[in-house]
Amino acid sequence: MSTSFSIIIADDHAMFLDGLTSILAEEASINIILTAKTGTQVLKYLRINTDEKIDLVITDINMPEMDGVELNAAIKSEFPQIKTLVVSMLEDAKKIKILTEANANGYISKNAEKTELLKAIKSILEGENYFSPRIKQVLMEAMFSAKSNPEISLSKRETEVLKLIAQEFTTQEIADQLFLSKHTIESYRKNLISKLGVRNLAGLTRYAVEKGMLD
Repeated sequence: MSTSFSIIIADDHAMFLDGLTSILAEEASINIILTAKTGTQVLKYLRINTDEKIDLVITDINMPEMDGVELNAAIKSEFPQIKTLVVSMLEDAKKIKILTEANANGYISKNAEKTELLKAIKSILEGENYFSPRIKQVLMEAMFSAKSNPEISLSKRETEVLKLIAQEFTTQEIADQLFLSKHTIESYRKNLISKLGVRNLAGLTRYAVEKGMLD
């Protein structure tokens, strides 16, 4: 990287932020323009300094005010010329997928060696995306799991019954709320257990929680 590149780093953990800054300060081709503890600070800087050329934003995911997922989306929307690299302890397949779909240019773990960090930065600044082998593995495992366990479609009534079961309403209480007979609710419960491949009411509740039905 003989050319000089301008970089912004965002992480709310002071120790990691200082460590990353120290590592990159040793690289003659890298000019650290800003270190920030929130995504909001980064966006504010970019919006004010529109004439300044920023090549790369390195960001954590978990940050106050605006996390790394939101920051990446905002950067790609407002400043699509800026590259992004996520450095995080999280290995959440859903968030990684969201980031890749929002054109994040790279993702590595905070446990990565210095050599991999520099390799990721170099690759991205040279126009290539870089996702660590472990992150690729997480995505592949999630894709395989999704194919092996296709999304189950529930009717509106099945969803209503499932939500109420997960909220610990009795069969009679559910029947009263939905203006159905107790026998009908029992049939829905049995069908849901069979359809979702669970063994009991606890399994139904776990499924509802995992699918975010109670949020």
